[in-house]
Amino acid sequence: MGNATLHSIHVHPVKAFRGVTPREAAVEPWGLAGDRRWALIDDGGKVVTQREEPRLALAAAEPMAGGVRLSAAGREPLTVPVPAPGDTVTVTVFGTKVEAVPADAAAHAWCAGFLGTDVRLVHLDDPATRRPIDPVHALPGETVSLADGYPLLVTTLASLDALNSLVAQGDHAQEGPLPMNRFRPSVVVAGTRPWAEDDWSDIAIGEVVFRVAKPCGRCVVTTTDQGTAARGAEPLRTLARHRRIGRSLVFGQNLVPRSTGTIRVGDPVRILA
Repeated sequence: MGNATLHSIHVHPVKAFRGVTPREAAVEPWGLAGDRRWALIDDGGKVVTQREEPRLALAAAEPMAGGVRLSAAGREPLTVPVPAPGDTVTVTVFGTKVEAVPADAAAHAWCAGFLGTDVRLVHLDDPATRRPIDPVHALPGETVSLADGYPLLVTTLASLDALNSLVAQGDHAQEGPLPMNRFRPSVVVAGTRPWAEDDWSDIAIGEVVFRVAKPCGRCVVTTTDQGTAARGAEPLRTLARHRRIGRSLVFGQNLVPRSTGTIRVGDPVRILA
């Protein structure tokens, strides 16, 4: 597997929004720099994702110096500054409690207006201390941003091709082929065999080393067309038949950085263990 390379990088500044695809990114202990440091919460403090609001796929977030720029069709873009240190609110991310700092009133109004429901935008001010990774799959001291559970998600082009071949043989073949953005990865690797990532324990992208924590169990977000917010049956129907591990339908692997540094599109990907 000497020819595996980093095909693309994906940073989502606001959880559940469309993100950006830079040519390079800094890897921090809790994920790619700027990735999922912002999220929407409902009036009870629960993080709102495409699971509940598929229309979030139609909103975009772009990192800016000192903040983030929100945009969506038919709405005036808004640049939201990183909030000054201050009082935090308790946010619930998949059952875990995390402290985050509310954005300004204009940000709340923009997001609530877009969705037509009462939501607020919050910022994770200190990813180094706020949210430990699930101890079942973590080493002491490892933390994560507002991502679902782990700092990064890696997928491979070969596995997507294999999955699309299976989708084409199923009873919802008309929904395929599916694009990689359905899976909202952090990094995409080219030049592997299909499902090679199932066997990885440690990998290096360029000079940065990652621990493979666990396979990524997939949810209804993968059935959401990221360009229209419409939902279908795939890929969950096909994953349920061919990629079930325990109770999870699996595509991709969760990564935790063992070191920091900068990764770049085209970097070699080495399997260390």
